[in-house]
Amino acid sequence: MNSILLLIIIIPAIEIFLFIKIGSQIGAITTILLILITAIVGVYYAKYEGLNTLKAGFIQLSKNETPAYEMISGAAIAFAALLLIIPGFATDVLGFLLIFPITRKFIFSKIDLKIRKKKSQKNDFIEGEFEDIESDDDRKI
Repeated sequence: MNSILLLIIIIPAIEIFLFIKIGSQIGAITTILLILITAIVGVYYAKYEGLNTLKAGFIQLSKNETPAYEMISGAAIAFAALLLIIPGFATDVLGFLLIFPITRKFIFSKIDLKIRKKKSQKNDFIEGEFEDIESDDDRKI
């Protein structure tokens, strides 16, 4: 089964399960208010972190350095803001993990380590021998 299709089915099921469990403990109105508050606070904090990342990117550019981390971080913050806007507790937790700089750096380091490990295992070369053939040589190619 396609992994995206599986995510489209599993994520809402997890969110519905969490809505039912948390809603039965704290009440329906409180659950709705909690979802709205996490969305509002998350989006404002995403805006704050996004502006900080943009500022850091411009500083990197003024030093004639490539703002690679800032670009990836900006994309992660935009994705985190989207997760925080989507109603749900599991998406809010993932969104807040991506918003905070400490956890974002931790997640990026784990992903980078996995990519470097996979890249080091991959052989991107073909071993062989070659011989220069001069144009006045009688051999045909």
